[in-house]
Amino acid sequence: MNITGAFYALAAFAIFSTHDVVIKFLGGHYTPFQIIFFSTLFSFPLVMFMLIRDRNPGHLRPVHPWWTLFRTLAAMINTVAAFYAFSVLPLAQVYALIFATPLVITILSIPMLGEKVGFHRWAAVVLGLIGVMVVLRPGGTELTLGHAAALSCALFGAFASVVVRKVGREERTEVLMLYPLIANFIVMGTAMSFFYHPLPLLDLGGVATVSLLGFTGGVVLILAYRASEAAIVAPMQYSQIIWATIYGYFIFGESVDRATVLGAGIIILSGLYIVFRESRGGHSENTPVLRTRSRASTAMSFRISPFVRREKLR
Repeated sequence: MNITGAFYALAAFAIFSTHDVVIKFLGGHYTPFQIIFFSTLFSFPLVMFMLIRDRNPGHLRPVHPWWTLFRTLAAMINTVAAFYAFSVLPLAQVYALIFATPLVITILSIPMLGEKVGFHRWAAVVLGLIGVMVVLRPGGTELTLGHAAALSCALFGAFASVVVRKVGREERTEVLMLYPLIANFIVMGTAMSFFYHPLPLLDLGGVATVSLLGFTGGVVLILAYRASEAAIVAPMQYSQIIWATIYGYFIFGESVDRATVLGAGIIILSGLYIVFRESRGGHSENTPVLRTRSRASTAMSFRISPFVRREKLR
């Protein structure tokens, strides 16, 4: 068993966590629309650099226009929700709620992919949802728009991932990557015009850093999946809760309460069990969680799988 990919993945998710810290800094002064617009603007050349390596002939008309539209909308909502949640909630709490994404993927894969989910995975889903309730503590704490945003990030990120699993082999990578970028540029640019605040050079550099970190994290994650199996790489995403605790405490003065620790632990255990059941074979025809390799809440729609698959075909 090659565990090299685990170390690459740990590095990738450390980069992504730093990406989220910069978002939290910027989110205290600017709306998500403005941050996403400029992040997308800086991301275009980086993503184009990846796409020009594809020598296959084709066009940018989607094979499945409706699914492409739904995924584009879901990706936009996911990004806005993530950026807003990181701006207003403690980092550890946001990660704990976003970690529910594998649970939602498992549920959505039933109607959308025809996936058969047995008792064990259903039990893991129910346990994970209990963990979400522990983090939210309904009645014991004030639920805010930030909590709704974090949950929306998990929901719409999961939906976008399942759509890719459904049509990804028929749609070109360029279509699935460029359409959300273009939509972000147009929609966020329009929304930003109502809330625009001038960006000093330092803050503009911060936005450029968000794009660079998102791109770099994606590249390192590609290296991780090339080096090891998905069952080894995927669980490394939960290391972000450690970075959230460190960054939150030393940079933002945040403390992690017991409910968040307990709830996050339950959600992580349920997610790990779902990954374990899918990786054993015979329990999942589509392995939708293990096939979800991209990190949904970055400013760009960076799909990891095509670049991993392309390397393996060489």
